[in-house]
Amino acid sequence: MTAAPLSVSAAAAAGESHPFSIHDMLAMDRISGPTASPDGSLVAFNVRVTDVEANKGRTNIWLVESRAGATPRQLTRHTSNSHDPAWAPDGKSLFFLSSRSGSEQVWRLPLDGGEATQITDLPLDVGSFKLSPDGTRLIVSMEVFPEESSPAKTKERLDADAKKKTTGKLYDKLFFRHWDTWKDGRRSHIYVVPVAGGAPTALMKGIDADCPGKPFGGGEDYTWTPDGKSVVFACRNVGREEAWKTDFDLWLVPADGSAAPKNLTPDNEALLAQPTFSPDGKTLAFLAMVRPGYESDRQRIALMDWPSGKMRMLTEAWDRSASGVAWSKDGATIYTHADHLGQHPLFAVNAANGEVKQLTKEGHVAAVTLAGTNVVYAMHHLRSPAELYLAGSADGNDQAITALNAAKVAACRMGEPEQFTFKGWNDETVYGYCVKPVDFDANKKYPVAFLIHGGPQGSFGNDFHYRWNPQAYAGRGYAAVMIDFHASTGYGQAFTDAINGHWGDRPLEDLQKGLDAALKKYPWMDGERVAALGASFGGFMINWIAGNWSDRFRCLVNHDGNIDERMAYYDTEELWFPEWEHGGTPWEKPENYTKHNPIDYVKNWKTPMLVIHGGQDFRVVDTQGMSTFTALQRKGIPSQFLYFPDENHWVLKPQNSIQWHETVLAWLDRWCK
Repeated sequence: MTAAPLSVSAAAAAGESHPFSIHDMLAMDRISGPTASPDGSLVAFNVRVTDVEANKGRTNIWLVESRAGATPRQLTRHTSNSHDPAWAPDGKSLFFLSSRSGSEQVWRLPLDGGEATQITDLPLDVGSFKLSPDGTRLIVSMEVFPEESSPAKTKERLDADAKKKTTGKLYDKLFFRHWDTWKDGRRSHIYVVPVAGGAPTALMKGIDADCPGKPFGGGEDYTWTPDGKSVVFACRNVGREEAWKTDFDLWLVPADGSAAPKNLTPDNEALLAQPTFSPDGKTLAFLAMVRPGYESDRQRIALMDWPSGKMRMLTEAWDRSASGVAWSKDGATIYTHADHLGQHPLFAVNAANGEVKQLTKEGHVAAVTLAGTNVVYAMHHLRSPAELYLAGSADGNDQAITALNAAKVAACRMGEPEQFTFKGWNDETVYGYCVKPVDFDANKKYPVAFLIHGGPQGSFGNDFHYRWNPQAYAGRGYAAVMIDFHASTGYGQAFTDAINGHWGDRPLEDLQKGLDAALKKYPWMDGERVAALGASFGGFMINWIAGNWSDRFRCLVNHDGNIDERMAYYDTEELWFPEWEHGGTPWEKPENYTKHNPIDYVKNWKTPMLVIHGGQDFRVVDTQGMSTFTALQRKGIPSQFLYFPDENHWVLKPQNSIQWHETVLAWLDRWCK
């Protein structure tokens, strides 16, 4: 099945359009979190809009019928964020999170008219929530000191700490900081709160771990049992080994807090996630890795027979990594989505035998919800941000339910994407994308922006990215080329694993052969005017290229990339990552940290480089970028350093994103035009 194209606006039809730019990207409505009503007739979802002047995003909740051609309507219009809708069991109201009262709390909005009412009034912000099957209670997550008896005690302690004149923080274990936040001893813990009001009941007594997991976990990390008497949650309760273990287990706890949590998977040492019960309550599905310490292991769909506790791997034979679990109404099918050959399609998995059927072809499916017997999903691609679609239409084409961005997309001219393949390392097939420049003319020669993805276990696929969007380069007159080198996801686990211990050789060979393949296939590309750009692992690769492919590019752009892999081990936070990638610690395997270390090849550097780094990046700390710039300056190589003291591994503030793109494109123009 393929998605129906979005309609073209009258303005575009009249020729009133312009090349795509960062301003167009920021203007798009960002759809996420679709959730269908109990009867399947309606879908509620988040829409985030960017207020460039206020330098932030604002999210509200929308509603649409689960049919093609429906007209969406905005439900909330508050200046504060309203997001993450959840349906009441009777389908007559929506629960959601909002900060309109001054803190993040749960609210309820009746759909037959009337104002939203505040449901929780807790002393701390609510990070996520989940409604009980009967609609009378909520699981809520809050940041608390685990040793305190209640969220109120945590609030008292925070208020007292704020009055102290000392600022020193004393740590006795890792993490002392994580992603972009310094730790202060608080954990994300879940509680049960009555909808009608009452004191919160702690569910994680005695557990020194986070649920939802940090930094990106949410309501998918916990669930009610079908009878509403208990809660299943995922967490990593490993004590002092938290920074170097990926051991997430599933835990069961009574919803009334009458007993301590019980570990359902004590023999597991890898990551388990997203527990989700079947409609009949007899089976618990979840995502499961099997290799401890490897964050990019294949995520299988696993099943636990709830009465007996017996487990089995449902998708062991499927060489793709599942991204979610959504049960069909009859429990016969599990819907998921996964990277696959440069796409991220929707798949249907037979819950009995594990057989997998691909339901969509092109694009990136980002979320799935079951609307009765229908499947509704959010999907985006290289020429459009996410919209909602209805799967399985009678004519064989999936139908668009929303078209919120249709006019905005039609008003700007974008580059045409095309996928290609070539023989890379080990003579294996490697995939890549080319996005043609806007207003393409085959008789012209165009400079090339060669984009290198991070991860390294990631993909530059058919998706609409809000930080590394190739259309931003196509709109500036560049051909964008992206290679899914060995390490990339969606080509089988062996392809992903091929980078372990081989950061500098196998991916580089793919990149070299991939660029040559693109230049040969597309003669309108100017091979003499090529710039290479990358972030995270891509930034590491830019530094590696500077010393090992130093005469190929007019200029380089390095965002948050390591220059010294050995030192990077000591100043990063999630130690399981370098320990897996380099086969141990630097004192156990020093040779592995010097095998492909950019700092040892600075002597070969000569290509102009723009270095960018965020001051709140604790994954790749800012001294790595500073050191890169220092080396460039000392060697007399033309270089610039763009520093964002308030950004993490990503650049998220709208005004900073504009500055990032303007600086990067000006750097490319300086050397390639």
